Parts: sequence; C-alpha cells; structure tokens
Amino acid sequence: MPNRQWFFASGNTQQGPYSQDQLRDFIARGAVRADTRVWTEGMSDWQRAGDIPGLLSGGSAAPAMPPASARESEPLARGTEPIGAPLSVDLNIWGLLGRTLIFVIGFLLVLPAPWVATSFYGWLISRVRVPQRPNLSFTGQPTDIWWVFVLLALCAYSGLTDIPYIGIILIPVQAWLSWMTIKWVVANISANGQPLRLSFRGEALHYIGWFVLLNLSFITIIGWAWVTTAMTRWMFRNIDGTRREIIFNASGLEVLWRTVVVAIGCILIIPIPWVLGWIARWYVSQVALAPRTA
Repeated sequence: MPNRQWFFASGNTQQGPYSQDQLRDFIARGAVRADTRVWTEGMSDWQRAGDIPGLLSGGSAAPAMPPASARESEPLARGTEPIGAPLSVDLNIWGLLGRTLIFVIGFLLVLPAPWVATSFYGWLISRVRVPQRPNLSFTGQPTDIWWVFVLLALCAYSGLTDIPYIGIILIPVQAWLSWMTIKWVVANISANGQPLRLSFRGEALHYIGWFVLLNLSFITIIGWAWVTTAMTRWMFRNIDGTRREIIFNASGLEVLWRTVVVAIGCILIIPIPWVLGWIARWYVSQVALAPRTA
C-alpha cells in the first residue's frame, strides 16, 4: 500500500504522517526501532514496529502515517541527506540579485541599513516554503533594532581607519550585533498571518565563541566550511517554539565546493545571478524538519 500514511511515537509525542519512503529513512537511521510504537490506517491500535511483519525487514515497504490532525507535530530529520520534510525557496534570480545589491548599497550608505535589511528579510522569508506552515511572512519593523544595523554598517568601515587592530577588536562586537539580529528575525516570523512565537535561545557568549572560531578558521584556508556547518546546526537546534526540530543536513565538504563555485562565478561576473540563486536554493533545501529526540 504505497500511499499509506504512518505515525510513530517519539517519547510522549505523536509524529507524522510520513510516507512509506520517509518511514524507511527513519528506520534506517534508527529513529524508528523494533520497540517503537507505530500506527497506520487499518490498524485497531498502536503496535510495536518489530511486531508488524515486513516493516523492519528490507523487503516490503515501510510506509507513512494517518490522520491530518497530527501533522502539526511533524518535526525535522537528522543526517547528511534531507529526510522528513525539507524546506524549499521560490526565488527569482533577478529579484535576488537586485535585492542583494540594494542590501549591500544600503549598508554602505549606513543610514538606510535598517530599512534595506528589513525589506530583504521580509522578501526572502515570504518565499521560503515550510511543510504545513503556509504563507510565511516577516513582521519586523526597521525601527525595532535600527541601531544594530547602523552599528553593523559602521563596522564595515573599520578597515579604513588608522586604529591598530580595530578589525580584530570589533569581531566580538559584530558577533553580538549579529546575535541580536538573529533573535529579532526569528521572533518576527509568522505563518498565515499568525505569529509563530519562535525564539532563539542560543546564548550571546556561545554565539560570539562560534563567530570568533569562524574568523580564526579562515587561517586554515578551508576549515571555515566545517565551522560554518557546525555553527549553523547549533543555531537551528537553538530555535524554540515549535514541536519540530530544525536540522541542517549539509556537510562541510558540500559547503566548501559550492562556495568555491560561487566565488568563481562572481569573478566571471556574468554568472552571478545564476550562482547566487543556485547557492541560496541549495542552502534552504538543506534545512529539514524532523521529530525531536529527547
């Protein structure tokens, strides 16, 4: 029954519905074991997965789950490949290029930075497609944390001063301002006109530590890709307000070679719109929703 939908119990939470292929992935990765309770249409009650003939063996299909009422509890999946419910983004390459240029120019001019940043985040978030969370939008206003964006823009001019080591001194400051921005963005995401009430609980000192490590990793030439991947996973793990866990599936090697391709495309100038769209879609596709584990 390839169109069957399955649910499984994770702690005290019901997860699903999942398709047959998705449940196979959960079984392969150990999220669903022989003692995990599962249910699908046609079953009178929940049963242990190991008691269902063919479910855990490689043969017959291990499907997904039933009623639509539980879909809100579907979470995110772990691993190096997207499983469960991957995100996607609907981007027009010329729209992305134009807004990116406006974003950069706005920060160079400093004062427009809060407005161009808010506009960019609102445009980008509205184009992200999250399973069972339709019509995402961004409710943040330019005046909410305008001083954060102004200070970030001013930090970009630190290299033009004669103050020794000012760029290094400002790294923790930039990290703290970036942390403030992430908290603000996460707290202002809505779906279908209703606030999602999300929050970023990662501590400022931890974020600053990651930021400093990222800057130091550039000394290794390629190590920054692995630090970026680990830092991104840490950030997603620290988003609260949803019963689903947010997973970043990309590996450091994937981040590295794709970034090199983008850098080459930007040097050649003409491919810029295409490589920007390509890397943006890929990054979003590496974010997935999976069941939270204790």
